[in-house]
Amino acid sequence: MRARLAAAAAGVLAVLAQAAPAPAASVSGSVPASGSAASAAPGPKTYHVAPDGSGPACSPARPCSLESARAKVRQALAEGMDRDVRVLLAGGTYRLTAPFTLGARDSGTGGHTVTWAAAPGQTPVLDGGVPITGWRREGDRVVAKVPDGVTPRQLFVGGGRAVLARGEACPANVCDATKTGMTGARALGIASWKRPSDAEAVIRVRWRNYQCRVTGVEGDVITFAQPCWGNSASGTGRTGPAWDTTTVDSSRYRGVSFFQNAIELLDEPGEFAWDSAARTVTYLPRPGEDPETAVTPVTENLLVLDGARDVRVEGLTFAHAAYRQPGTAEGYAGTQAGLTLTGATGPVDHAGRFYTKPAAAVVVRGGRNVTVDGAAFTRLGGAGVILERGTQDSSVTRSRFTDLSSGAVYVGDMEPNPEPELTGLRNTVSYNTIRHTGVEYTDAVGIWAGYEAELTIDHNTLEKLPYSGISVGWGWNQPEAREPVLRDNKITNNRVVDAMMVEFDQHDGGAIYTQGPQPGTVISGNYLNRSAFGNTERDGNGVYLDEQSSHIRVERNVITRVAYKWVSNWAGYGVENIARHNWTDTTAPALSGRGSQMVDNHTSLRELPPEALEVARRAGASPGSGEVERLAPDLARDGVASQSSTEGAAEAGLAVDGSIVTDSRTRSEPGAWWQVDLGSVRRVGSVEIWNDASMTTAGFEVQVAATADFAGARMVPVAGRALRPSLVTVGAEGRYVRIRLTGTGRVGLSGVAVRP
Repeated sequence: MRARLAAAAAGVLAVLAQAAPAPAASVSGSVPASGSAASAAPGPKTYHVAPDGSGPACSPARPCSLESARAKVRQALAEGMDRDVRVLLAGGTYRLTAPFTLGARDSGTGGHTVTWAAAPGQTPVLDGGVPITGWRREGDRVVAKVPDGVTPRQLFVGGGRAVLARGEACPANVCDATKTGMTGARALGIASWKRPSDAEAVIRVRWRNYQCRVTGVEGDVITFAQPCWGNSASGTGRTGPAWDTTTVDSSRYRGVSFFQNAIELLDEPGEFAWDSAARTVTYLPRPGEDPETAVTPVTENLLVLDGARDVRVEGLTFAHAAYRQPGTAEGYAGTQAGLTLTGATGPVDHAGRFYTKPAAAVVVRGGRNVTVDGAAFTRLGGAGVILERGTQDSSVTRSRFTDLSSGAVYVGDMEPNPEPELTGLRNTVSYNTIRHTGVEYTDAVGIWAGYEAELTIDHNTLEKLPYSGISVGWGWNQPEAREPVLRDNKITNNRVVDAMMVEFDQHDGGAIYTQGPQPGTVISGNYLNRSAFGNTERDGNGVYLDEQSSHIRVERNVITRVAYKWVSNWAGYGVENIARHNWTDTTAPALSGRGSQMVDNHTSLRELPPEALEVARRAGASPGSGEVERLAPDLARDGVASQSSTEGAAEAGLAVDGSIVTDSRTRSEPGAWWQVDLGSVRRVGSVEIWNDASMTTAGFEVQVAATADFAGARMVPVAGRALRPSLVTVGAEGRYVRIRLTGTGRVGLSGVAVRP
């Protein structure tokens, strides 16, 4: 027993050591860099930097600039490296008008490392923004001139994000999109706008997001910048698989989500509009804001490591990096996960090999043993970090990402069979906290990886995401992508909560999403809660093994409150996947594909057992600190269900069978109803209603009564369609709970839960 206790204590200490911040080096350099072993070797050679630093000394008393420190490091490396080198950045803002670059000449050698780190107790900020000042008052608005060369796609006031002024949605029967443009100019009144050519259409189709600038209005027809509009429409041969029907002119198009950036749309505090002719920005302040604190991102990349080796970046903050492409004629022709189609022409390709990643604050190209640790990424117009072009043995760890227009971390590339030196290998993304990403480009994911091998995505916390949380793999089962380098990836111990948030209207994803054959890949120990919860259709998965995902093990995950399947692979060409010993509160159809199995899973749970709770608590960047949804009691599960009539085999009991992938359904008739007898009078707090696969149930009332004749029933009307789920507060005592149409139609339900 004593030996077992000692081993367990050692394991806990190891986990805590992984999660704890790295020790900062002292000014004297006596503490080794995180991860290196203490020895009798000389301490690191240390240089000191400050935002206003100048001169060549780079000493504590006379700190230098970033550029001067880089020159000193290069000189020291050229003279022979017999120790680690550290550059300590004092706190304050380092305004960058171009990326700060590190390459082969700035790399460690002989087993030594070059580290760029925050000085102890300091918060240095590498900032790509430009202040916008000199505001003048015009009624309830303020207006300021914008410096030459600056196009404010984002505006941050007092640290808070402002929003480009936006209008209402325009349905497809008004804004009818074709390959060449769109109708709806008259209904929108766009021709009378002061600067219609500054406005953009934002369109969401399934998993894609499109943003193209208006170029002209003639009669009722609106035209858009090219190649953005052409790349957003069908027929290019470059927009994805041949079967794809998610372009702006496809049958899946439902209309424009909104137009943005017109002064005529400026009507909510916190909105702004940019006038490219007058070079002014107009802002409607929120109460108590000081517009003189406004900043707009200008510099795209803040730190670029190109061909660097044995370099660490520790404790730095990256803010106000720009992403210029969406404001150009290229626009934002989204393809998936925040990648876009660019260029008017290009190779015909259905596997996404030639798509373009977003701009990112930190970019590592062809890196070896590069580490970004303990950093913060905030108020960005694009993404956080990109590791690409064959980066290997590199990591992004213990960092925080919040308020990003695109995704947090992108790892790898889109070529399924690259040359060995361009293969992404043994990279790590771990112990990071990612919240509120994809703020503008809602098709972006929290963590994306393309064709990677031996990738580790471990102990990350991802919360409040518009689309999928973690996405690994690429290719959509296209011929050129069926035997890729993908293999042996580990997606473990992550916490993904509130992915595919329904207000962003992105569909066909999951908390964890994969593509392609990945022998040896494991998805294990993850806590996935509320994926597409409250959705407007049957959509949103826990683990989604999409598009030829094969040879993947899904085991010991806790998956709750998803809007569709806890595990999904709808295509038979995904083979030899195994889902075993997972815990979930619903069911899912058997995995398709040769050799795929579901074994010993704990499904339709009413509460999580202790073993599952422990897995959930251990998941995430700070194990033990996150909320775990234990699951609420359901009085309906033991009740007796009935309905006014039954269509086919869709009997009433399928709404209380502990599964949201089976449906009950009545025939179409006036006042159609479904109900459950709880067996005795109970206190009913709320009723959770899951619409069926066809989103059938609409215009109804929830009734709770003590007697079967529903005399004196408590009635709560619900307008429009039921969601997945609709949460209806009741607050009444009763034995019978009924869902009754207020008109004619069917009642179709995949689940009803009655909460005490």
